Amino acid sequence: MKIIAVIPARYASTRFPAKLMQDLGGKTVITRTYEAAVNTKLFDEVFVVTDSDLIFDEIVAQGGKAIRSIKEHESGSDRIAEAVENLDVDIVVNVQGDEPFIDRDSLSKVIDVFRNDGEGKIDLASLMREITDENDINNPNNVKVVVDQNGMALYFSRSVIPYPRERNVGVRYFQHIGIYAFRKQALIDFYHLPMKSLEASEKLEQLRYLEFGKRIKMVETTHVSIGIDTPEDLERAKKLL
Repeated sequence: MKIIAVIPARYASTRFPAKLMQDLGGKTVITRTYEAAVNTKLFDEVFVVTDSDLIFDEIVAQGGKAIRSIKEHESGSDRIAEAVENLDVDIVVNVQGDEPFIDRDSLSKVIDVFRNDGEGKIDLASLMREITDENDINNPNNVKVVVDQNGMALYFSRSVIPYPRERNVGVRYFQHIGIYAFRKQALIDFYHLPMKSLEASEKLEQLRYLEFGKRIKMVETTHVSIGIDTPEDLERAKKLL
């Protein structure tokens, strides 16, 4: 089973333009992320997929592997699918370009889903962590997921799900962590399927997979990812580094 990591990297960013090219301890954020993915030793190859000549040239100059996006894309899945469509791979792991402090254990868990899926019934694997703070649960920027008894995703939403009509029934709330591992075919299918109403309404690409019957296995983690979305995040990352 050939497993690769793909890091989608856009130069533009609404909250923090050019954040992936910012300096983080003598190297750019995107280079730090690329090297961290390579250093996990979980992948046969690691690629950065980008629409930016600056990011492409940066990765190549550091001896890394980069793929130039040809088309404009609305989602990370679309960008990755275009890049891997003609590659001979089995499993594709999406690593976020603005998260240079990669948690190897979390990546290993989503990969193990496919190693343990001998019948090939699972299309995607992703992560979730329990949240208990009311503000976190109600925050629409925190995407929530509900799962069945086997950990398969039933629905993702920015709303509070399930709705707490009864509060003392032991319901747990889970935040979706946006690390994905895909079977290549599921990713290619996504690329050629239209956006439907649920995805359009919530602005959550994972709903397209569910709307077309793909099976998403959720793995619980306690890891809190550290993303760089603002200049303040960058300063915190420098201190952590």
